[in-house]
Amino acid sequence: MERVSQIVDHRGEPIRVKALTEEVARPSMTGIRQAWHTDTIAGGLTPERLARIIESANQGDNYDYLTLAEEMEEREPHYSSVLGTRKRAIEGIDPTVEAPADDAQAVKIADAVRKLVKHESFAWLVQDCVDALGKGYAVSEIMWNRGSLWMPRSYKWRDPRHFQFDREDAHALRLRDESDLLNGIALPAYKFVVHVPRLKSGIPARGGLARLAAATYMCKQYSITDWMAFAEVFGMPIRIGKHGNNATEDDIRTLINAVANIGTDAAAVIPESMSIDFVDGRKSGSNDTFERLAKYLDKQISKAVLGQTMTTDDGSSQAQANVHNDVRIDILESDLKQLESTINRDLIKPFVDLNFGVQEDYPRVVWQMPESEDIDTLVNALEKLVPLGLKVEASVIRDKLGLPDPDKDAELLGQPQASTEPVMNRAMHSACQCSSCQSQAKALNMAQAVDPLDDLEAEAMQEWRKQVDPVLNPIEQALDASASLEDFLQRLPGLIEQMDSSDFILKLAEQTFKARGLGDEDAG
Repeated sequence: MERVSQIVDHRGEPIRVKALTEEVARPSMTGIRQAWHTDTIAGGLTPERLARIIESANQGDNYDYLTLAEEMEEREPHYSSVLGTRKRAIEGIDPTVEAPADDAQAVKIADAVRKLVKHESFAWLVQDCVDALGKGYAVSEIMWNRGSLWMPRSYKWRDPRHFQFDREDAHALRLRDESDLLNGIALPAYKFVVHVPRLKSGIPARGGLARLAAATYMCKQYSITDWMAFAEVFGMPIRIGKHGNNATEDDIRTLINAVANIGTDAAAVIPESMSIDFVDGRKSGSNDTFERLAKYLDKQISKAVLGQTMTTDDGSSQAQANVHNDVRIDILESDLKQLESTINRDLIKPFVDLNFGVQEDYPRVVWQMPESEDIDTLVNALEKLVPLGLKVEASVIRDKLGLPDPDKDAELLGQPQASTEPVMNRAMHSACQCSSCQSQAKALNMAQAVDPLDDLEAEAMQEWRKQVDPVLNPIEQALDASASLEDFLQRLPGLIEQMDSSDFILKLAEQTFKARGLGDEDAG
């Protein structure tokens, strides 16, 4: 009997342990999930055929639409370029892992998730997920490996044409399968990463940038075809052969052959009595109409995919590019947030549940825009607020900076401690009047470039115990003689008469006078 776990996914589907180790959506040479597709939609696309494709997708049959979306990326350089730019904007940002708390268990789980994210296969998963931008959704199957931990050994991209939306709610994705040709089968829990970017409100079947760009793509193909036909006719000058009234049929055929061949051979031999005139074809039609139309259509695709056209179409300066960015920042941030939601729901939570059990709070994989100004602001704020008592979890700051938790035996960076050795050495050498010590003291002062006030401080600290003891001894004696705090407090008022602070006050006045003199000297 198949083992069914009590843990359920976000849809309420329980985990079937056997399904986790099987390849559920494997394609085949034959059947409903074929590995090879020979169908073509983009070739000979007409308005009528495009309308039928869109209508079929609206009714749940998205096979032809997905085929068209795939071919658009392969056939149209501009669409492929701008879509690739939007994808790579996401792929170029490294993810970080945020621990939910600082306790040992939370840190342990977060470290395991970091190891998962650092694996090279995770980058391929992200690349496969963002393929959903063009097609409307993307599916990757998790190939779990069961060892000391449940770990994905790989993520396999699955052809989106092998899936369909639920016929009742139009939102849940189901796997096409021979066991239910009409409705497909439900996806097993914790087995698939399904990314459905929310580019617009409504049912997912009506999403995808390819749907938005399809009509523009079709119009551009018409424009390019007509442009090529125009270039073939008017690209070379029109050749006109002239012969005399007495020319024979053989002479005329010779002239016709010469006119035809001169377009390709760039050479011809004709009798002296004949001539060939060249007429500039550009005077017979507008040669830039098709180019302007193609550029206009490219701009519409750029707006649809990137949200702007400046960096891709207008040849703008680098300064303008830095302002507008390749992808509009708000669009990129939205893409990243939606990707975060998918990865944390379909990969991180299953990974944690399978290995550590259901948690109240889970670590999160996040993609943050790399803005150095924000980091500087954060560091400056912490530098000022933490000494004032602001309490901040160290793991939160490490996560924001993209730094992992340190290993137990790792060499750690810390705040440098001020060394007292130079001051002590100067004090010792200054106290001794021998020539050797005086020379060393002078050398230390020159090497360390010590401020004169440092020497004054060292001098004052030489006999600090002798100066302070007459003040502190009565207090220490009272503490030793007291049986309780109340007893000590009663003795305290009379201690002032026993304290001898004359040496301390004299030394303090002397050092103050010297410091004032050094200050006046520097000011002069």
